[in-house]
Amino acid sequence: MPISAHNAQAIIDHAEAKAREMGLAAIIAILDEGGHLKAFHRMDGAVLGSIDIAMRKARTAVLFQCNSEDVWDYLKPGAPAPHLELSNGGLAPYGGGIALKCPNGGLAGSLGVSGGSIEQDTKIAKAGLAAFEATLR
Repeated sequence: MPISAHNAQAIIDHAEAKAREMGLAAIIAILDEGGHLKAFHRMDGAVLGSIDIAMRKARTAVLFQCNSEDVWDYLKPGAPAPHLELSNGGLAPYGGGIALKCPNGGLAGSLGVSGGSIEQDTKIAKAGLAAFEATLR
Protein backbone atom coordinates (compact mmCIF):
# COMPACT_ATOMS: atom_id res chain seq x y z
CA MET A 1 0.00 0.00 0.00
CA PRO A 2 1.62 3.27 -1.05
CA ILE A 3 1.55 6.20 1.32
CA SER A 4 -1.45 8.44 0.73
CA ALA A 5 -1.69 12.22 0.88
CA HIS A 6 -3.81 11.74 4.01
CA ASN A 7 -1.09 9.63 5.66
CA ALA A 8 1.58 12.16 4.69
CA GLN A 9 -0.36 15.09 6.13
CA ALA A 10 -0.95 13.25 9.41
CA ILE A 11 2.78 12.55 9.66
CA ILE A 12 3.64 16.19 9.03
CA ASP A 13 1.07 17.47 11.51
CA HIS A 14 2.25 15.21 14.33
CA ALA A 15 5.96 15.63 13.62
CA GLU A 16 5.58 19.41 13.53
CA ALA A 17 3.63 19.38 16.80
CA LYS A 18 6.44 17.38 18.44
CA ALA A 19 9.08 19.76 17.06
CA ARG A 20 7.16 22.77 18.40
CA GLU A 21 6.80 21.06 21.79
CA MET A 22 10.59 20.64 21.79
CA GLY A 23 11.17 24.25 20.73
CA LEU A 24 12.66 23.29 17.36
CA ALA A 25 12.12 24.28 13.75
CA ALA A 26 12.48 21.15 11.64
CA ILE A 27 12.34 19.87 8.10
CA ILE A 28 10.04 16.90 7.45
CA ALA A 29 10.38 14.96 4.20
CA ILE A 30 8.14 12.08 3.18
CA LEU A 31 8.93 9.74 0.29
CA ASP A 32 6.76 7.12 -1.36
CA GLU A 33 7.81 3.48 -1.62
CA GLY A 34 9.81 4.23 -4.77
CA GLY A 35 11.83 6.97 -3.07
CA HIS A 36 9.99 9.85 -4.73
CA LEU A 37 8.92 12.93 -2.81
CA LYS A 38 5.34 12.65 -1.54
CA ALA A 39 5.28 15.57 0.92
CA PHE A 40 7.65 18.11 2.34
CA HIS A 41 7.40 20.65 5.15
CA ARG A 42 9.91 23.29 6.21
CA MET A 43 8.93 24.94 9.47
CA ASP A 44 9.57 28.66 9.70
CA GLY A 45 13.08 29.26 10.96
CA ALA A 46 14.40 25.82 10.02
CA VAL A 47 18.03 25.80 8.93
CA LEU A 48 18.27 25.50 5.14
CA GLY A 49 21.07 22.93 5.37
CA SER A 50 18.59 20.57 7.01
CA ILE A 51 16.60 20.23 3.79
CA ASP A 52 19.17 17.97 2.17
CA ILE A 53 19.78 16.06 5.40
CA ALA A 54 16.07 15.28 5.91
CA MET A 55 15.77 14.13 2.30
CA ARG A 56 18.87 11.91 2.63
CA LYS A 57 17.60 10.36 5.87
CA ALA A 58 14.27 9.55 4.20
CA ARG A 59 16.03 8.18 1.10
CA THR A 60 18.32 6.02 3.24
CA ALA A 61 15.31 4.61 5.09
CA VAL A 62 13.30 3.81 1.97
CA LEU A 63 16.20 2.37 -0.04
CA PHE A 64 17.26 0.00 2.73
CA GLN A 65 13.77 -0.47 4.24
CA CYS A 66 14.96 0.28 7.76
CA ASN A 67 15.64 3.18 10.06
CA SER A 68 18.42 5.34 8.66
CA GLU A 69 20.75 4.76 11.62
CA ASP A 70 20.62 0.99 11.04
CA VAL A 71 22.72 1.42 7.87
CA TRP A 72 25.68 2.59 9.97
CA ASP A 73 26.54 -0.99 10.92
CA TYR A 74 27.27 -1.73 7.24
CA LEU A 75 29.41 1.28 6.41
CA LYS A 76 31.34 2.24 9.53
CA PRO A 77 35.10 1.74 9.44
CA GLY A 78 35.85 -1.98 9.39
CA ALA A 79 32.29 -2.90 8.36
CA PRO A 80 31.40 -4.94 5.27
CA ALA A 81 30.60 -1.91 3.06
CA PRO A 82 32.74 1.08 4.03
CA HIS A 83 31.84 4.27 2.19
CA LEU A 84 28.36 2.98 1.32
CA GLU A 85 27.14 6.44 2.35
CA LEU A 86 28.57 7.73 -0.94
CA SER A 87 26.15 5.58 -2.95
CA ASN A 88 22.66 6.45 -4.15
CA GLY A 89 23.34 10.17 -4.33
CA GLY A 90 24.48 10.24 -0.71
CA LEU A 91 23.02 8.53 2.31
CA ALA A 92 22.54 9.73 5.89
CA PRO A 93 23.29 6.79 8.20
CA TYR A 94 22.12 8.38 11.44
CA GLY A 95 18.85 8.81 13.31
CA GLY A 96 15.86 10.70 11.99
CA GLY A 97 14.89 8.54 8.99
CA ILE A 98 12.21 5.88 9.36
CA ALA A 99 10.86 3.34 6.87
CA LEU A 100 7.06 3.40 6.91
CA LYS A 101 5.72 -0.13 6.76
CA CYS A 102 2.22 -1.49 6.34
CA PRO A 103 0.73 -4.01 8.75
CA ASN A 104 1.58 -6.78 6.24
CA GLY A 105 5.24 -5.69 6.31
CA GLY A 106 5.17 -4.05 2.89
CA LEU A 107 6.92 -0.73 2.40
CA ALA A 108 4.65 2.34 2.12
CA GLY A 109 7.41 4.96 2.06
CA SER A 110 9.65 6.76 4.50
CA LEU A 111 10.08 9.90 6.48
CA GLY A 112 13.14 11.97 7.29
CA VAL A 113 13.53 14.73 9.86
CA SER A 114 16.33 17.21 10.39
CA GLY A 115 16.64 20.38 12.42
CA GLY A 116 17.89 19.36 15.84
CA SER A 117 20.32 16.87 17.29
CA ILE A 118 20.15 13.27 16.12
CA GLU A 119 18.21 12.37 19.27
CA GLN A 120 15.76 15.25 18.75
CA ASP A 121 15.25 14.40 15.08
CA THR A 122 14.57 10.79 16.04
CA LYS A 123 11.92 11.82 18.60
CA ILE A 124 10.21 14.02 16.01
CA ALA A 125 10.32 11.23 13.41
CA LYS A 126 8.85 8.77 15.92
CA ALA A 127 5.94 11.17 16.49
CA GLY A 128 5.36 11.12 12.73
CA LEU A 129 5.58 7.33 12.68
CA ALA A 130 2.96 7.08 15.43
CA ALA A 131 0.62 9.25 13.36
CA PHE A 132 1.20 7.06 10.28
CA GLU A 133 0.45 3.91 12.27
CA ALA A 134 -2.73 5.51 13.67
CA THR A 135 -3.99 6.21 10.12
CA LEU A 136 -3.71 2.49 9.34
CA ARG A 137 -6.08 1.44 12.12
